[in-house]
Amino acid sequence: MTSRLRVLRKQNRLSLDALAEQVGVTKSYLSKVERGLSVPSISTALKLARALRVDVGRLFSEEVEPELITVVRAGERTPIGTDTPEGPHYEGIATGLSGKRMVPFVMYPPEDLTGSPYKSHAGEEFFFVHAGEVELEFPERTITLGTGDSVYFNAGLPHRSRRLGADPATVLIVIHDDPAQPADRVPALP
Repeated sequence: MTSRLRVLRKQNRLSLDALAEQVGVTKSYLSKVERGLSVPSISTALKLARALRVDVGRLFSEEVEPELITVVRAGERTPIGTDTPEGPHYEGIATGLSGKRMVPFVMYPPEDLTGSPYKSHAGEEFFFVHAGEVELEFPERTITLGTGDSVYFNAGLPHRSRRLGADPATVLIVIHDDPAQPADRVPALP
């Protein structure tokens, strides 16, 4: 992502300051991301992609040619890290496919919410528990999900998750990031 982010920023004739301001991060943080010293969260990656007018997959993939069918084997997922070891860990799916309207990835939620602040971002999110038991927390509501359970929600709602029990949990998340949707629209739960 490091050199690709810098190239895309320069192609868009943006300085570090200008891009950082658009994304809502500091110039020093963005510089660390460009140099590979920090890995952006999913929310920050989505904001970077929107500011650079590219699919979020272009930020993480070596291959950016559009394909009609993309197969990603389990061992070929793109690691997307976090800044804290106790936070959730992510693996991107189909990151080589540009121009897609959905952003799929696998998340391995942490056991403790201490390193997982609430996150929100534009678009809608589909959350499917592939293995284990997970708690999905919103400020006004907490939902417990088991293997095979799913939730679909407006991703503008602040949310975070953790696994329940000692067994690891695996969650498939698909984000639909609609650039036409106002970024500042945050609904309330009914």
